[in-house]
Amino acid sequence: MRGTISKSCGRRAPPDGDRVPKRRIVHKVPQSAGQMFGLVADVEAYPRFLPGCKDLKVLSSREADGKRLIVADMVVGYKMMTETFRSEVTIDEADKSIKVHYVRGPFRHLDNDWRFRDLPEGGSEIAFFIDFELKQRRLGLLVGGLFEHVFMRLIDAFESRARTVFPVV
Repeated sequence: MRGTISKSCGRRAPPDGDRVPKRRIVHKVPQSAGQMFGLVADVEAYPRFLPGCKDLKVLSSREADGKRLIVADMVVGYKMMTETFRSEVTIDEADKSIKVHYVRGPFRHLDNDWRFRDLPEGGSEIAFFIDFELKQRRLGLLVGGLFEHVFMRLIDAFESRARTVFPVV
């Protein structure tokens, strides 16, 4: 099932910047909110199914205020280019939300937010928001042109993983 992408929260890059548009997608899937939340919260599994994710190492994990806080390094690559970036991930099971905040790597900033809710008719709705800006102008121009394609591949990878792990009969 395809989601809807809201471009209203994004803007085109200014001529002298590396700004990549913000995106928000609301997506309905047949799996439950709990199943999808668990799938996205399992960051250590990302290298097995996320396109471009070559490796992921959890550097620390702890519980605080009923939330799981993770610091992880993710290695992403495409052809000859490989980058490592560190993020802080806040996993709130009670709220069915996951927040990712960038710490260091090739970005000026990176934030994304996942929210999951069960639907009365069955299945669930996933709301995903991403906002990032790259440090290097050249890389920003390249990624800016590919952003929509990469964004949809990311969403498709999670949906495909959900069908594999939680098949709907």
